[in-house]
Amino acid sequence: MRNQIDIDGKKVEVEITAAARDALSRRSTPLLAEMELYFSCLIRKQVRFRDATNESGGVKAGNLLRVQFRPVMTSACGKDYEGDEPPLTDFPIVKAQAYVPHWLRIDYRNGQWQGEFGYCSAS
Repeated sequence: MRNQIDIDGKKVEVEITAAARDALSRRSTPLLAEMELYFSCLIRKQVRFRDATNESGGVKAGNLLRVQFRPVMTSACGKDYEGDEPPLTDFPIVKAQAYVPHWLRIDYRNGQWQGEFGYCSAS
């Protein structure tokens, strides 16, 4: 299933596989798919999944799915922090629309949510 949502004035095509639709239908609470664009010593794209709450924000992309885009950054590179990853903070982008992805694909495999997003035409 494919549909389009609007994030910061930009259309994002959301593809939800049959397996993901089935897993969503079994949920009692909405799922939040957060497209994270990580700026630091490198740039990383990652989709994070968590239970959505009334405060989660995001854009409704179906009965039990909300989607949001979140650019983040770290204050330090290397090992100037404790743990596996440095703490993240929101990255203040002046024209966020320019960084909002063109597409998001959500799947559910082996009991895990899978997601990817991109900036060129989805294949």
